[in-house]
Amino acid sequence: MEDDLFWAERNLADQGFSRIAGVDEAGRGPLAGPVVAAAVVLDPDTAGKFRGLTDSKLLTPAQREYWFERISALALDFSVAMAGPEEIDSLNILVATRRAMEKAVKGLSRAPDHLLIDGIVAVESPIRQWCLKKGDRRSLSIAAASVLAKVTRDRFMEEQARLYPQYHFAKNKGYGTREHLEALRAFGCCPLHRKTFRGVREVLGRSEAAPAEEPFLPGVHPGRLAESARVKSAPGSQSRGS
Repeated sequence: MEDDLFWAERNLADQGFSRIAGVDEAGRGPLAGPVVAAAVVLDPDTAGKFRGLTDSKLLTPAQREYWFERISALALDFSVAMAGPEEIDSLNILVATRRAMEKAVKGLSRAPDHLLIDGIVAVESPIRQWCLKKGDRRSLSIAAASVLAKVTRDRFMEEQARLYPQYHFAKNKGYGTREHLEALRAFGCCPLHRKTFRGVREVLGRSEAAPAEEPFLPGVHPGRLAESARVKSAPGSQSRGS
């Protein structure tokens, strides 16, 4: 049954739900950067156009870019939200991830009537939910959300690499590679780093790094990253409040 990645959406449609959003995240594990979440509502009539779409982790960068553009063009609605390093350090990564997911759902132009969540923990929402373990490999809507979240985060880290080239963010996307850890020991932390994460904590424990001179984002304090998250709706969708 699960060779058909639209089985969960079809099951819910048979129960009378008509606007089903898949929700997933990217970036829980890195030492630096935001955690990004996406919510995607697909059109059942175009589900066949997503043959080959799966968990973003199983796709090459080129494939992810292809699917990002296709999802953006064909989805009924989608939204992307972030939780930044300060929010992650303040709340912990699991709570911050759920917050980003909740913001992504709220960012949709119209509220869905059911959510498909990757994982086993529901988000705080009055909307009915179905949590699917490894959902990004079992649900087309969740797979679409995983791609939007992953590509958005990767692009963001590539942009930040121009501000902080010493950490090689364009290559490692903030993950704790040997090259990244060596840079941490040599240069200390920047505002993108998650100070409560192992690998960063040790550097701070030896010597608290001085704040970097470059801005985290032009005109945006690092603690306000979540508020600057890109929320975008598919063509034809109305923005909230319009």
